[in-house]
Amino acid sequence: MRTVRILVYTREAVPNRYSSSIGNSIHFAYSENGSEFIPLNRNFGMVYPRAEIGPYNTIVEKGAVKPFIFRMPDGSFGILAVRVDDQSAPDAAAVGKVLFWRSDNLIEFTDDLLMDLGLPLPIAEVCAITSDAGTTTICWRDAAGGWHRNALSIKGQTVVAGAPEDGQAVAVASPEISIEGAILGNAVAVDDTLLDSVLRRWLPVRNTEIQVPDGIIVTNPKQVLETTVTAVYSDGSTHEKQVDWDLSGVDFEVSGSYTVSGIVRRQMYNFPLGKGYADPVILRWQDKWYFIATNDNTGDIGLYVREADTVSGLFADDTKEYCILDYDEERGFRETFWAPEFHVIGNDLYILFAVGAGGFTPQAHMMRLHNGGSITCESDWEAPVRVKKRDGSFLFDTGITLDMTRFEENGTNYLVWSQRMFKPKDTGSMLYIATVDAGKPWMLTSEPVLLSRPLYGWENGEGTINNEGPYPLIVGDMLYLAYSGGAAGGCSYTVGFLSLPLGKDPLVPANWKKSCAPELSFYSVPGEYGPGHNAFYTNDEGDVMMTYHAQKTCKRTARCVAIRRVHFGASDRVVLDMAAEDDLSQSLKRVVLQITVQK
Repeated sequence: MRTVRILVYTREAVPNRYSSSIGNSIHFAYSENGSEFIPLNRNFGMVYPRAEIGPYNTIVEKGAVKPFIFRMPDGSFGILAVRVDDQSAPDAAAVGKVLFWRSDNLIEFTDDLLMDLGLPLPIAEVCAITSDAGTTTICWRDAAGGWHRNALSIKGQTVVAGAPEDGQAVAVASPEISIEGAILGNAVAVDDTLLDSVLRRWLPVRNTEIQVPDGIIVTNPKQVLETTVTAVYSDGSTHEKQVDWDLSGVDFEVSGSYTVSGIVRRQMYNFPLGKGYADPVILRWQDKWYFIATNDNTGDIGLYVREADTVSGLFADDTKEYCILDYDEERGFRETFWAPEFHVIGNDLYILFAVGAGGFTPQAHMMRLHNGGSITCESDWEAPVRVKKRDGSFLFDTGITLDMTRFEENGTNYLVWSQRMFKPKDTGSMLYIATVDAGKPWMLTSEPVLLSRPLYGWENGEGTINNEGPYPLIVGDMLYLAYSGGAAGGCSYTVGFLSLPLGKDPLVPANWKKSCAPELSFYSVPGEYGPGHNAFYTNDEGDVMMTYHAQKTCKRTARCVAIRRVHFGASDRVVLDMAAEDDLSQSLKRVVLQITVQK
C-alpha cells in the first residue's frame, strides 16, 4: 500500500561545513512508501526562526530544535519547535514559549510565531494532536519532566494557545531513516497531489527529456541550423536549446528525405573562470563584452576592466586588463575598491562601487563615462562622486556603505545598497533602498528605507551577519532582488531573493517577500563553495545568465568567477542552482532530426 509522508528534522552541526545556524532550522524529507525517506532541498534547511533585535541594534541569533509537524483542523500544516540560542542552548527569552509556523502547501510558510503556553517553564519537547472532532491540543514536556497541554484555537489568521493544563506523557514516533546528520522529528501523511507540488519546488530541477521536431521541410542549410530542440525538466518546465547539426550527408540540391544528427549545445563555463576575482559583473556595450569585479589579486586596489568579443574571451589568458581607477592618496581612494557594477542610468553608463580612504571605511560612489568615451580608457571616466542623501549630506557617516545596485520600475530609478555600523556594536549589514533622479543619480530623492536585515540562520552564520550584494532581475510581472547572506569569504555564503510584484511600491518593505531558504548555497553545485554576490546578464542567445563568485574548497581560499544559466521553472520560479549536468543531461545531448529537402 502506498504511504506518502513528509518528515521534519534538524541537523547536527559540522565545524567549517554545516554550522548550527543552518542546522538548527527545519529540514524536510519525503517518503513514498512510509519508510525510505529522501531529503528535500538537498538536505539543506528550509524554514528558519527569525533573530531578534538586541541592544545597540544588534542581531540576536535564534535556532530551532525538536520540530514537530501536524495537520491543522482546516487541513493546513502546523510546525512546532523549541527555540534555542546561537550556542544551541535553551533560549532564556523563550521560557514557556514555542515556535510555530503555518503552511498551506509546504512551499510557502508564515513567519515564525513565538507562542506563549502560559507557564514560565523551560520547554524540552513539544508535539500536537488533532482529534477526529477537529480540535488540536499542544502537548509539551518541561525541562524537569512534567507534561502539560494547551488547546489550540484559530481566529482568522491568528493562532492562539489556551490556558495550560496538566497533561500525560506523549510518545512521538520517529521513523528509522538514514539521512546525513539528521536529528529526527516526526512525519505526517500527505496526498499525492501535494507531494507532487512539493517535489517540483524542493527537489533539484533536472533535464529528463529532449524533444525534437517531428520533421521539417527545408530549402537551404540555414533552416536546419536554426532548428532548436526542447529540453524538458523534472518539474515540467522547458527550455529551447540550439543544436550543432551535422549536414555533411545532406545534398540541398537534391530533393528527398534525410536524417540529420546533432549535438545539443549546453551553456556551460568551467569553474573557476578567473581566480582572485569576486563580485563579478558582465556587460554588453556597443557590440563588445566587458568584465569588472572586486580584484583580490591586487589587494582590492583599483578598478580594472576587461574587453572581448565574447564572454569566453573575457577570461582568456592573454586578455588585457585596463586600470580605470587607481590608488590615489590625494583623493582618498586608498582601499576597498569593492563590488563595481555597470549600470545604464538615463542615457549614461555608470560604475557603482565602494572605495575607502583608509581604516576600513568603504563608502558608495559612482562615476560616469563621458559621452562617446571608451570603457577601457581611464581619462574617459568622470571623477567618482560619493553618494549623498537628498539634503546634501553623505549617505552614511557613522558606518560603511557598499554593494550599491540600481533598477528602474514604472519610470522611477531606485538605488539599493548594503549598510553597516560597527560602533558601539556590529549591527550586521542591512539592505536599504531609496529613489534617485536619472539626471543626478548620486543624490537620493527620498529618505533611505530599511528593506532587509539578516534575521535567518542562513544569513547570519559563521559569525558573519550579512545582507549584501543586491542585484535586480525582472521576470514577467515580478521584480526579484537577489542578495547574499552569510560569510562573504566562507563556505556558507549564499544567495536569496527578495521579490516584489510590479506595481507595488518598492519603498514599502511589507510589499517585498523574502526567500525562506537560500536559492543558491554550497550544497547546490558540486565543487563550488560559498557561492554568492551575483549579477545577471543576457547572452547572445537571449538566455539570462548569472555571474557570481565561489571557492574551490570549503576553506577560505581565493574567490573565483562562476557563470551559469538561470532557468525559469514551473510556476515561473527563478532557478539559480541548476548544475550543468542538470541543465542538459549528457546522456540526452545526441539527437536526430528528419528533414525533407524541397527544390
